[in-house]
Amino acid sequence: MLKIKKSLNKVRDRVFKNVHSNNLIYNMCWEDPRCDRELLGFDQQSEVVMITSAGCNALDYLLDDPAAVHTIDMNPRQNAVLDLKKTLFQHGDYEHLWKFFGEGQYDEAPKYYEQQLKAKLPAYASEIWDKKLSYFTNKGLKKSFYFRGTSGSFAWLFNQYMRSRPKVYKGTLDLLEAKTLEEQTKLYNAVESKIITFLVRWLMNRHLTLTLLGVPRAQRQLIMDKYDDGVAGFAQECLRQVFTQIPIHDNYFWRAYITGKYTPECSPNYLKAENFDTLSQRVDRIHLYTTTISDFLKKNPKPYSHYILLDHQDWLAANNVPALEEEWDLILKNSRPGTKILLRSAAPEVTFIPEFAKKRLVFEQEVTQRTHKIDRVGTYASVYMGIVQ
Repeated sequence: MLKIKKSLNKVRDRVFKNVHSNNLIYNMCWEDPRCDRELLGFDQQSEVVMITSAGCNALDYLLDDPAAVHTIDMNPRQNAVLDLKKTLFQHGDYEHLWKFFGEGQYDEAPKYYEQQLKAKLPAYASEIWDKKLSYFTNKGLKKSFYFRGTSGSFAWLFNQYMRSRPKVYKGTLDLLEAKTLEEQTKLYNAVESKIITFLVRWLMNRHLTLTLLGVPRAQRQLIMDKYDDGVAGFAQECLRQVFTQIPIHDNYFWRAYITGKYTPECSPNYLKAENFDTLSQRVDRIHLYTTTISDFLKKNPKPYSHYILLDHQDWLAANNVPALEEEWDLILKNSRPGTKILLRSAAPEVTFIPEFAKKRLVFEQEVTQRTHKIDRVGTYASVYMGIVQ
């Protein structure tokens, strides 16, 4: 039986690796930059090293005027999303930025891309968008960029499921427009059991579903170890926190997930009209690398001020401990006194940080715990910020 389980896990890991190597996974960042900016305190001397994801947060951090932001991702498609955004700031205008990434659909996207953007993009990015610009063209079943990629495909399925139940969908849309926490709680209580059905619970606990959402087997196991109802139980707890404890009026994460688009009043900072000129002037400070954190640091040694690691160390801890230890060693060698290192985890308590790293770090807890409670995404079990001594 154990042998069968090991074989099954190998197949699952192979599927996850194949999906993540050949597809766009994230069409938007699923970490709240408002929390990050309060925790990390960027200034004009800041040199930031971070994982790209969809690039939304790298742009958000520029509003604090850091000297440089180095974004790193092993998946070139994730970097291509950020490079397209950069090019829209450098060579486009706010109207077209909004059509591409605010509305997520633009009938004239191919024409505008060919005339204004393609020649300005790095070669790897134009090669990707030559094939994938249909993500924006409002054609086919998936009418929005935010329903594209693997996580977007799951959002689209959820959207279709909701639309098949008009009263539930209307109740969910009403929830997004709630003005008070009392109203939110009432509206959420009315739709929760209708959204999180037996079928949804079953799907949420499937490995293929989590693969599409970018959740590796190691993270799934961390959640399964804590919740009797597995990932479904964890998701229900997260949703209740987000929709009943945190004001919804500016929660652009779940608005885009549910509706496939933002609104001018509820959108990331990089899509606010008042920030366009500032970001256009600073966007050259973002530098992209298709590689790993460790390889980046080997080739670009320097005492950086901030590291934003998202949750990728969950996977390293379960699958490649030597790589995890190498990464921490390189991070510490390329840090200065006071460097801040932010990571998130699916585990309620992180136990994988190497002892040699713990000896160099002091973990801030008060502000981290407070901001974690008001995180508008609400999909991580824990957040850690270590300060290098």
